[in-house]
Amino acid sequence: MGASEFRFFLSCDINSPVTFRIEKLEGTLPVKKSTDSGVISVSEDKKPELYIECALHIDGAPFGLPMRTRLNTTGPPYCWNELITLSSKYRDLTAHSQLAITVWDVSCGKAEGLIGGATILLFNSKMQMKSGKQKLRLWQGKEADGSFPTSTPGKVPRHERGELERLEKLMNKFERGQIQSIEWLDRLMLKSLDTIKEQESSKHGNSHLYLVIDFCSFEHRVVFQESGANLLITSPIGSTNEFVTVWDTELGKFNPSEHKQLKLARSLDRGIIDRDLKPSSVERKSIQCVLKYPPTRTLSGDERQLLWKFRFSLMSEKRALTKFLRCVEWSDVQEAKQAIQLMYKWETIDVCDALELLSPLFESEEVRAYAVSVLERADDEELQCYLLQLVQALRFERSDRSRLSQFLVQRALQNIELASFLRWYVAVELTDHVYNKRFYSTYELLNESMNKLPAGVNGEDGSKLWQSLVSQTQLTAQLCSITRDVRNVRGNTQKKIEKLRQLLTGLLSELTYFEEPIRSPLTPSVLIKGIVAAESTLFKSALHPLRLTFRTEDEGSCKVIFKKGDDLRQDQLVVQMVWLMDRLLKLENLDLCLTPYKVLATGHDEGMLEFIPSRSLAQILSEHRSITSYLQKFHPDEHAPFGITATCLETFIKSCAGYSVITYILGIGDRHLDNLLLTDDGRLFHVDFGFILGRDPKPFPPPMKLCKEMVEAMGGAESQYYTRFKSYCCEAYNILRKSSNLILNLFYLMAGSTIPDIASDPEKGILKLQEKFRLDMDDEACIHFFQDLINESVSALFPQMVETIHRWAQYWR
Repeated sequence: MGASEFRFFLSCDINSPVTFRIEKLEGTLPVKKSTDSGVISVSEDKKPELYIECALHIDGAPFGLPMRTRLNTTGPPYCWNELITLSSKYRDLTAHSQLAITVWDVSCGKAEGLIGGATILLFNSKMQMKSGKQKLRLWQGKEADGSFPTSTPGKVPRHERGELERLEKLMNKFERGQIQSIEWLDRLMLKSLDTIKEQESSKHGNSHLYLVIDFCSFEHRVVFQESGANLLITSPIGSTNEFVTVWDTELGKFNPSEHKQLKLARSLDRGIIDRDLKPSSVERKSIQCVLKYPPTRTLSGDERQLLWKFRFSLMSEKRALTKFLRCVEWSDVQEAKQAIQLMYKWETIDVCDALELLSPLFESEEVRAYAVSVLERADDEELQCYLLQLVQALRFERSDRSRLSQFLVQRALQNIELASFLRWYVAVELTDHVYNKRFYSTYELLNESMNKLPAGVNGEDGSKLWQSLVSQTQLTAQLCSITRDVRNVRGNTQKKIEKLRQLLTGLLSELTYFEEPIRSPLTPSVLIKGIVAAESTLFKSALHPLRLTFRTEDEGSCKVIFKKGDDLRQDQLVVQMVWLMDRLLKLENLDLCLTPYKVLATGHDEGMLEFIPSRSLAQILSEHRSITSYLQKFHPDEHAPFGITATCLETFIKSCAGYSVITYILGIGDRHLDNLLLTDDGRLFHVDFGFILGRDPKPFPPPMKLCKEMVEAMGGAESQYYTRFKSYCCEAYNILRKSSNLILNLFYLMAGSTIPDIASDPEKGILKLQEKFRLDMDDEACIHFFQDLINESVSALFPQMVETIHRWAQYWR
């Protein structure tokens, strides 16, 4: 885009709901006054329970229903990081649309419930929609006023603005990419900004409360225009030589002359002559180049015309079908009819390409039905790899009981594991106020179909199978109740553990011996009979997750972690990707000893994780000084290098390589020594995936998380074992690059989900993922590229400083 160009969208053309993110509340909450004595005191027995209410006002009148965030009791600081989607759409907005945001505390009586409120206009003085982070000053003790003009503006008055407000405004532009990034200068800038913040905070104190919200960012600026208007009113043209802003309202819109030319060209190409057309060597080269495009890339007009022209000669090339279907003008009945006929005669595509046809790009029911027919060839193990995304793809179907919905249910009836996971994946989405009817329809179809099943070999009929799955929900509901009771216990962790065991042996003793065995939510093929109270405990953290030991029907046991108050859907997605990538590597005879532990989100703020006996690197280094000393304790060998058995050392090197590659590709952030775990047999693995697709709370993260202690355990950067580690990394990277289309298609199907790091900007996240595969390079060039990445990460000294600070924070928590 040239410097003189200004590209934009019109607000009246955006048919999407108004979306923004509530991030955090900064500052100290006001102290509460006792009604008896009037003495100011802070209540010690009641912890603030905050939620935020957001209401849209148009021209001073409320519009649509207000939305509320979840309760937050984990502060200070109070961080929600919650996506809010209003029922109103951008096209409904007027120039004086504003958000009225109020913070409430429900831990006390009604008189003390109001913390404060603020109001913000959605369009600025230039009639451009605001985007990016906005910091609102709350009017303490006042509910947000939605009238126009408002009495509770969130904007800091001009005469009160200082250096900090100016810098925050520039920082917002920097984060949106409006200020060029210069790495060495950015480091200095961020360091200086932190210093200025501390100085301003100590100078003015924390008397004010600030709410940070993040408005949705579009590819181009959004300019206000009412529906039906023909032009935007611009500044009057004066007699001076100043530049005048002129809005081109037709930019990026449908061009009838281009469309007519394309139609005429294609109508000529429908003749019998097309069947005998063969591309020239230059055209064949261009076609092969297009077929190598990732599924995220949009085809140009010339590329679309090229594929249409030679469609008959491409029918034996199965990779070309998805690209051909993207060239079709589906609004033209004759063209669409011919495309469908060719589709069924085309060489059958692979399952990974069928996933692309289920993306929101393809609305034709015939195309989506064809994709499902290809999926029918996948076995249960492969289908389970894609099940999470296939459930998300139901959002893009044309009807509630679509061919995809019926296919998923039919396959679930043949495999109890598929049935269990399908039920959970669908149940979690029932809270989606836009598509809850769609997911409820699939849930009911599964319920009806399973209850009609006749008795099987083991005597269980369909109704018993369904009841065994419903019992899982009843179990998780009881575990939620236990978690709340345990959190309310005052005192240290040991007192909370005692309360947990007391509940399991007393009031909730039925949980220690189930009336009927229940299928484990994490592993439905395993039947669990009850909880072993004596072996159950909880972790020392803010949310106090439970660690439970279940007795199994074969007289064994399985340990799980149950979390309440944390959204595990993102962890579930990442671990699914680790499992898939592990499968892809093993198909190429490369086993990197990965640990894709099981994760299941049973709600938007609860879920289960498989417990893997292990210790964090922070704990290992604190107690044993080095990873080598720790592994020597469990696998000693005096004659082997570093005093560790060759098998254990090889396992450690392989697992380090596998997770280095995977965390790089998925853009996993917030890596520190407390979420890197190590098992006794040398398998290293990652946990806690709160930041993905390039997001990271730390400044200047290295390309991949490879700390010096891990390199030292391999004998240092000059050892043969470190060289072997780099060799495994490069081999794994090139293997996964071959399946880049599959991974990109799976993430594309997640585009409509409400998972935080995807919902914030799906298109940007998928493009970041695509960049990581470096599809512009061949395998040899990628080996050099990845080795450079490893060297860069190892030599990065800055992250080690942050690691030390994080360890201090953990120690004093």
